Amino acid sequence: MDSAAGAVLVYLGTFAPALVALALTLARGGREGVRALLARTLPVAAPARWWAFALGYLLAVKLVAAGLHRLVSGHWPRFGTETLLLIPFAIAISTPVQAGEELGWRGYALPRLASRMGLAPASLLLGLAWALWHLPLFFAGGADKYGQSFVVYAAQVTAISLAMAMLCARTDGGLFLPMLFHAAVNNTKDIVPSASPASHGVFSPVASLEAWIGAGLLWVCAAFMLGWMVRSEPGRRARYQAWIAPAG
Repeated sequence: MDSAAGAVLVYLGTFAPALVALALTLARGGREGVRALLARTLPVAAPARWWAFALGYLLAVKLVAAGLHRLVSGHWPRFGTETLLLIPFAIAISTPVQAGEELGWRGYALPRLASRMGLAPASLLLGLAWALWHLPLFFAGGADKYGQSFVVYAAQVTAISLAMAMLCARTDGGLFLPMLFHAAVNNTKDIVPSASPASHGVFSPVASLEAWIGAGLLWVCAAFMLGWMVRSEPGRRARYQAWIAPAG
């Protein structure tokens, strides 16, 4: 970020959801509730396919989108210049940091919403809220989102929210794989950058072809996740309630 105010905005956005979630959990569930919420951030046993999904989902979407971009436009999109060997280390370092958001979004909010309205509607609503949480960065000079299309970003993030909720459900409320997924998204998204070189306005739908192809692919995948959520919903709401810390 170019300014101290911008840096404060980033840190606030990164850690405020967890601080609010911990404060509310402490007020309602006491220290036992806080311990239970924090325990959900620890790694849990899960099939290897879900670890692979967490690490490689967005990367796969990005590469397929690049191939479709080549077919549609006749040329490849621009590729990032990051050293690929550093990405695994960046993901490993970044994963614990994602607790700053995930304790709030998937840790506190998701089970409460899902127990009331079901996992699919809760994931969609939470995705929109999550996107809006990042809206100030679209006006902050120096941020990678500055001047980009919030419309396409919200479409992508809402679809990604479904994937993260599915990972949470697949690990019975665990937050570690969603945190790993979040870290992988942050560190692989610019292998094929979606940002448009020119700013077209925050609320304009104008964005790069790569961005819209990526959004379309995310929603194709999200449709299957929504189908799974709807089919598996009967009898699950009590399980969502069980993810909530004691006395929540």
